[in-house]
Amino acid sequence: MQKYKYILKNRADAAKKLLDVIPMQKFKDEKWNIVAVSRAGLEIGAIIGEKYSNHLDILFTEAIMAPNNPECEIARVSENEEIVLNEELINAFDVQYDYIYGEAHRKHEEDILSYIYQYRKGKPFPDMRNEVVMLVDDGSETGSKFTTALKTILVQQPKAVYIAVPVIPTDVLELLETFVDEVFFLYDIDDYVETALYYKDFDVITDDKLEKLLEENR
Repeated sequence: MQKYKYILKNRADAAKKLLDVIPMQKFKDEKWNIVAVSRAGLEIGAIIGEKYSNHLDILFTEAIMAPNNPECEIARVSENEEIVLNEELINAFDVQYDYIYGEAHRKHEEDILSYIYQYRKGKPFPDMRNEVVMLVDDGSETGSKFTTALKTILVQQPKAVYIAVPVIPTDVLELLETFVDEVFFLYDIDDYVETALYYKDFDVITDDKLEKLLEENR
């Protein structure tokens, strides 16, 4: 763990280093769509694509927590109402599926729709049929944001899907590699703790900054 502590200065540093592992000429020629799976991922994506005209967007998702443990994520729902379940945790906490689907609907109606209206002016997530997509985040503890985004996008039948992420757990990397064309990363870490540990500067992406990033790349 200590070996990788503060291995990256900030998200700008991480994004610039990712440029060395992403095939940027292919990225430009094929007009890859950059899709952030979190607010932080949007900052990474904006830096990767700042010199190009590639489309940049964010796919909104919300975590569904265990009813008896508000810090434990047992599922995640996307803005297209695709749901990814953590069956192991659901069974461990003996959570009923009615609860999960009810929470997914509530999170979609109360939270995700408000994000869509606030940040995308009510427009739905664009259709990625026959498009090349690169999902981006600044890290991944469990892979749930990526897997939920993948489930949402793969049903749209894209031409290809890639992932770009600076730091990632080794087991999550192995899982994601089975679903995408390639994962571009800087460090895969066996004893991954939390993403913030690997950045010296890990600032919060405010509402204003999120709106600015989307507006600048709209």
